[in-house]
Amino acid sequence: MPLTKIYKRDGSIVSFDKERIARAIYKAFAEVSQPDLKLAQDFSDKVVYILKHQFPKITPTVENIQDIVEQVLVKQGHDQLAKAYILYRQKRKEIREKREKKRIENVPYQSIWQTLTWNMKYQCETVEKLNEYVKDKKLGKLIQIEEKRYNQEILNISSLITKRINQVKLLIITGPSSSGKTTTTDRLSQEFKKKKIGFVKLNVDHYFYSLKVYLKDEFGDFDFEGPYALDLPLLNQHLKDLLAGKKVRIPQYDFKKGRRKKETKEFILKSNQILLIDSHYGIYPRLTKSIPDSQKFKVYLETLCQLKTKDGRFVRWTDIRLLRRMIRDSRVRSYDPIKTVGHWHYVRQGELKNIIPYISTADYVFNTALAYELPILKHYLFHYFPEIIKVYKKDKKRQDAYFRAKRVNKLLEEINEWSDDKLVPKNSILREFIG
Repeated sequence: MPLTKIYKRDGSIVSFDKERIARAIYKAFAEVSQPDLKLAQDFSDKVVYILKHQFPKITPTVENIQDIVEQVLVKQGHDQLAKAYILYRQKRKEIREKREKKRIENVPYQSIWQTLTWNMKYQCETVEKLNEYVKDKKLGKLIQIEEKRYNQEILNISSLITKRINQVKLLIITGPSSSGKTTTTDRLSQEFKKKKIGFVKLNVDHYFYSLKVYLKDEFGDFDFEGPYALDLPLLNQHLKDLLAGKKVRIPQYDFKKGRRKKETKEFILKSNQILLIDSHYGIYPRLTKSIPDSQKFKVYLETLCQLKTKDGRFVRWTDIRLLRRMIRDSRVRSYDPIKTVGHWHYVRQGELKNIIPYISTADYVFNTALAYELPILKHYLFHYFPEIIKVYKKDKKRQDAYFRAKRVNKLLEEINEWSDDKLVPKNSILREFIG
């Protein structure tokens, strides 16, 4: 009897996917050393072989499969890898158990309420009211007001860091994809210069593994949206050494070719400097586990958009970020907007697993949604959506992308377009995406 189905923890039956086993082993590799794609797949084959013999006529459970993975790793002499897998398994169990308890805790209600009241104050809490700004050719006024709010947030964070200057050694700007980490890091750097606070920026993206060690999914897409895509052991060693005053040789990454270069770059942090990093997964504990929490200050960014559509629903935060990323991927990475929409499920999976559970550990929550941006984003992207919808409607395996595209297209249909972005300041977060 072929192995085609498994029982999930909730008792439901789903199709068996051998690649999920390989992915789990691959992620365990990432915790202890450089991922080995071939070895992960070899171990996966061994697990499947045992499953077929132990469950010839019975549908196995997820727990059955995980038990066998542990056995295979131990028998093959990979004790460290087995330990990493066991710890990963325990961590997922704890997250499941705490999910309901932490759900309210991890929603930044205070920041959401502040955003909503701000929008109401400036008459831009609904699509209809936002459209009035465009219709009356007064969007420039809203741009000025919104940018002033953002500037004040930068000053607030700078002030908090100044008060803790003797304790903070690592400033982490974190948040999900396209939340504006690069611009916020740069703007904070400028404030530090004004206050004569020493700092050095470390680009965590250079710690990505080369694409050749990543697993591809059934669509030929790379999953590089999790913290395991970064060389966490090397990054943590470098962070520890830097804060100890040691020189390190940081890797250099070629993003066009998707691989690390042979060259490295010397990097050092002076005793009177703060280390700045911006990363999707800056809030993920293992990313900076070598540094005590008392020496960190974590700023969490999210597009806390509080805009109601015509049917009374709030615009999804993730849809704002998707639109931003579609522009940036096309402009900077030569990545087709159609592919960005199709790849977004990886982005969301990574956020839900490795970012959302830790929001409550942030020292500051920063709303980076811009009340005026949707009319401008529509100008850049609306014409792509008919083709995106057409492509994914035909693909029965990518219905998530199809429904996502339909939802965002419906939103943009309601928004009045604004084609002139000259009034957007050069240092605005929006410039990070539109250029």
